[in-house]
Amino acid sequence: MAVSLEHIRNRFKYEATGLFGRRVLPARLLLYHARMLSSPAAVLTVLTGVAAFFFWLERATRWKFFNFVPPLIFIYAVPVALNNFGVIPATSPAYDVLRDFGLPVFITLLLLGVNVGAAVRVMGKGVFVMLLGTAGIVIGAPIGYAVASPWLPPEAWKGFGALAGSWVGGTGNMAAVAGGLDTPPEMFGLAVLADNVIYVIWLPILLASKALADRFNRWTRVDADRMEKMDAAAEAEAANTEEEPLKTAHLLYLAAIALAATALSAWLAPMLPVVEPILSTSTWRVLLVTTLGIILSFTPARRIPKSHEIAMAIVFIFVAGMGARASLEGLADAPAFLLGAFVWILIHGLFCMGGAWIFRVDIHSAAIASAANVGGAASAPVVAAYHRESLVPAAILMALIGYAIGNYAALLAATLCRMVEQM
Repeated sequence: MAVSLEHIRNRFKYEATGLFGRRVLPARLLLYHARMLSSPAAVLTVLTGVAAFFFWLERATRWKFFNFVPPLIFIYAVPVALNNFGVIPATSPAYDVLRDFGLPVFITLLLLGVNVGAAVRVMGKGVFVMLLGTAGIVIGAPIGYAVASPWLPPEAWKGFGALAGSWVGGTGNMAAVAGGLDTPPEMFGLAVLADNVIYVIWLPILLASKALADRFNRWTRVDADRMEKMDAAAEAEAANTEEEPLKTAHLLYLAAIALAATALSAWLAPMLPVVEPILSTSTWRVLLVTTLGIILSFTPARRIPKSHEIAMAIVFIFVAGMGARASLEGLADAPAFLLGAFVWILIHGLFCMGGAWIFRVDIHSAAIASAANVGGAASAPVVAAYHRESLVPAAILMALIGYAIGNYAALLAATLCRMVEQM
């Protein structure tokens, strides 16, 4: 119910006085003033400001702290605090806008840059190792959930589905799958927490694996000339790839494409059969817009610059919006959720090692394949630069393949976790 500021002032005018008879602004009045941030425009301003601030802070300070606790954690956690302390509301039309428009728009833009052919030309059989790593994530999800589920609430399987989205593709997939499954914000928060805790442990393992290159490559029976062939393919691909400078027309093209995909998926989704709790209308919208985005990646639209950067900006605002709707109660489930996630990531690692042995792939490609899954486009080039710098562009391409299959694979993983929940 709307309350005028005049009414508030009259009610609390003489409620408190300080020393020497001076009136002091009551705490409740401060709370009502804070509630002025409840308009959709104000909420979106806060969410965008939080996301922008922490990226600015990381860039301005260059603190090594952010290597271990990335801005994403704060982009989610700060709106949680603002909501629970009454600064911004837990419900707002702004969140509906992010779900109905922001979500399909960023999915479309993320997928525009997918180039499967280029990744295969450079990485060769390393792409198959990544796909086996994806299989390990899908199969490991219900196993990890079975270990942790006795201590988790019934809807925690949706949190595992969101985490599977991140571990197959990236943050964008995590947000997309969470939106498609209507994941409770508290469970999404646990997915964000587990994603980053595991990342802090898993990334050093992937980097340290370089020291085992000789022994690992002998074990996997790698062809002697594989590395030279990859370097040559990477050099040839780089020579054929040159991004245009961003122009106003490009932004208009991207907006038209993304909104058209959004409108078409919204029109088609209600016509498709609903199979609760997995295949809801929301889930169909995510699947449809994902499919449209992949189709568009085979058209000249793939060459429009900066689609990925624009998409990720929307993703971080969406994550802030998820935090703004969450309560602090879900933190009690964090230990069990993390236990399941640790079991899960070990299964993924075993699948990657098995894939490297089956396809006779080197340690560098195997590490990049795992990073393309678990860390996405942000981490795969870091691992590639440490292992073999010539493979950095190919690592990004592999991560984009993860974006393409992430929503499908994560929804399958969520379905398997749901089956465990019903046992």
